[in-house]
Amino acid sequence: MAAALRGFRNLVERCHRHADFAYVSTRCMASKTQVGFVGLGNMGNPMAKNLLKHGYPVIATDVFPESCKEVQELGAQIVDNPAEVADKADRIITMLPSSPNVIDVYTGPNGILKKVKKGTLLIDSSTIDPAVSKETAAAAEKLGAVFMDAPVSGGVGAASSGKLTFMVGGAEEEFNAAKELLSCMGANVVYCGQVGTGQAAKICNNMLLAIGMIGTSETMNLGIRLGLDPKLLAKILNMSSGRCWSSDTYNPVPGVMEGVPSGNNYQGGFGTQLMTKDLGLAQNTATTTRTPVPLGSLAHQIYRMMCARGYANKDFSSVFQFLREEENQ
Repeated sequence: MAAALRGFRNLVERCHRHADFAYVSTRCMASKTQVGFVGLGNMGNPMAKNLLKHGYPVIATDVFPESCKEVQELGAQIVDNPAEVADKADRIITMLPSSPNVIDVYTGPNGILKKVKKGTLLIDSSTIDPAVSKETAAAAEKLGAVFMDAPVSGGVGAASSGKLTFMVGGAEEEFNAAKELLSCMGANVVYCGQVGTGQAAKICNNMLLAIGMIGTSETMNLGIRLGLDPKLLAKILNMSSGRCWSSDTYNPVPGVMEGVPSGNNYQGGFGTQLMTKDLGLAQNTATTTRTPVPLGSLAHQIYRMMCARGYANKDFSSVFQFLREEENQ
């Protein structure tokens, strides 16, 4: 009798295991449904590629058709506009340069919200004004869709290697659904709170990044003028209390590090124009919240000057070159 009961229990356990396996398999297959992607620039392109690498069918579009070629060759379906993406996918990621671009892609004549289906998950990884994220979320909610802001940190290198950090704002109950996709493109996916808090975290991070890059550039320039070898100075900084990301990972001095924009005439990376835009967002929110940000304000002025002096399309670490040129005038 005891043996019979054990046999019965084993049979039940095996049945449960098979049922669980079938459920997980079905769920995994269902999760690999088509994902929409709008914006295939320096960041969006490698992000979409990582979704493809993880087995997600991708349907994409970009205002510049030539930007779609690489992902199309890897198997992505390309359509003409964001509305067509929304018509074919119920999970959509957008990666766009600025607030006006996001407004147009979501609410314009051929925008996502023209064709969005009820229950669609919309994830915006652009860096924009938190107020625009909140307005877009409200517009999406009226149509039965869910909008989350999920700006990124890490740059093009991290986008290519799938090691971005995502700062996510939105309904907490939707976070796991968003994380499933974002984990294919990032090493860290952090829930920040309601819609707009992801943008708030990103704006704060980039203001500090700009301040740190200017400080590193000033320090390196001073040390060089005092006769120090730049590689030696960087080594000393990186084993001392002055160490920071701009000194040990993204050094702005040509020849100090390989594989960073300073070693490639400041080409690629994160453009000065985009950093200026992000600092402008920080200034706007600081004004709105009456928060004193004197160093952030000064950093904004410096990057605006750089844009006016021909640095707009160079990496933001070119502030080192800008300072060197300023001293010679």
